[in-house]
Parts: sequence; structure tokens; C-alpha cells
Amino acid sequence: MLVEVCANALESALNAQEAGADRIELCSELAVGGITPSYGLIALVKQQLHIPVHVLIRPRSGHFTYSDSEFEVMKRDIEFCKAIGVDGIVSGVLQSDFTLDVERTKTLVEASRPLKFVFHRAFDWVEHPKETLRALDALGVDYVLTSGQQSTAEAGLDLLKELNANSKNCTIMAGGGIGIENCEKFKNAGLEAIHLSGTSFQNPIVIRDKISMNAPSHFVEHKVAVTNPDTVRQIVRSVK
Repeated sequence: MLVEVCANALESALNAQEAGADRIELCSELAVGGITPSYGLIALVKQQLHIPVHVLIRPRSGHFTYSDSEFEVMKRDIEFCKAIGVDGIVSGVLQSDFTLDVERTKTLVEASRPLKFVFHRAFDWVEHPKETLRALDALGVDYVLTSGQQSTAEAGLDLLKELNANSKNCTIMAGGGIGIENCEKFKNAGLEAIHLSGTSFQNPIVIRDKISMNAPSHFVEHKVAVTNPDTVRQIVRSVK
């Protein structure tokens, strides 16, 4: 069974490799489901690891329907990943009605070749998973990362098994809440790949009485935070 570790730092990637992981998915900001890591992190991880490195191409948190400018960023990030020699791309695009954006996903798959392509957990938002899997099969996607459209892969195991049985070309990779206590369930169910972070929290410091740097107002999945030009314009006029 392939074990992929979602690594958010160079230390995490090295730890995963040392522990026997088959490959890593490199990303940043696990708390929001992951976004594209920095060029510096990609370069160092690729330089220091000998197992395959897949990179998440997701320009922001939130939903999976991207503007034209966001999509251009995604394509440029893929260009960099190919140039630096990573082994796979993890990405995907949906329409605003939660159907697969076939044309844009096709563009990303073609831009990624000859690298492996993983369609990420945007799959867990689609309305018709079996139909979407057939479309991804036709596009030549190599892996589909999914929790079986439930909050955890264990809860979605029935759909995972059904998808696994019906997939022609895509390897169904279970991800979401996989740990020591339940990992064997996915092997016993006949799945060929699992995805996990294996996270523990380290390097603690005391931040008592310090203001929080997290911004709950920005944790909005159905909208995208964008600088408002009218707001900035008024402030510039006020202070200049």
C-alpha cells in the first residue's frame, strides 16, 4: 500500500522520509486544507529528499472555483515545479455549481505532463462523484484524493470502496483523519493508497497575554478575500 504524507515543512518532509513514507505531498497551511508552498521550500525539499515529491497547486484557501488571475498563477507554479524536477502535481478546479471544471482541469493535467497528477479533495465537494470519477479517468488523472465525501475517510469508507471498484485508471487515495488506530481498515478494504499528515505539535513557546495573529474573519470558504480598491482609495485620499 502506498503511504503518502502531507508535509508542511522541510522538517516534516525529512521526518516522513526517515519514517518510511513512499512519497510526500508538499504544501503549506494544513489548517485550511493546504495551499501552494513557497519556491524556497519546494527547492530545499526536492534537494534533500530521495523519495517522490508531489506539490499542491492551490493558490489560496476556500473554495475551488478560481478567477482568471488565480488560474494563471496555478499554471506558472506548475511550470516552476516541472523545471525544478518534482514528481507530481496535486490540484483541481470546480465550477461554481460544484461540477468538475473539465476544461481547466484538463489544462492543468496537460501542463503537468509528464509528471503524475493527483486530483485533490475538491472531489469531496462534487455533486456526482461516480460521474466525476469517470471524467477524471478520461482526462488521464493518476490519483484521486478523497475522504469519500465525509468529514473523515473512515466515515466515507463505503463510497471509497465503491469508487475504487469502479475506477479504470485513477488510483483512489483515501485521505482525511487517517491515523494509527484506523489505517489498516483501508488496506483491508482493498484500497491501494492512503494520505495522512501524522502531525504532532512541537517547539512550544508561552504566548500568554499576547494578542492572536489568527484572523477568524478570513476563514470563509464560500467567498474569497480580495483587496477592495474603493476602501484603499478612500484611505489614500484621507492620509495623503
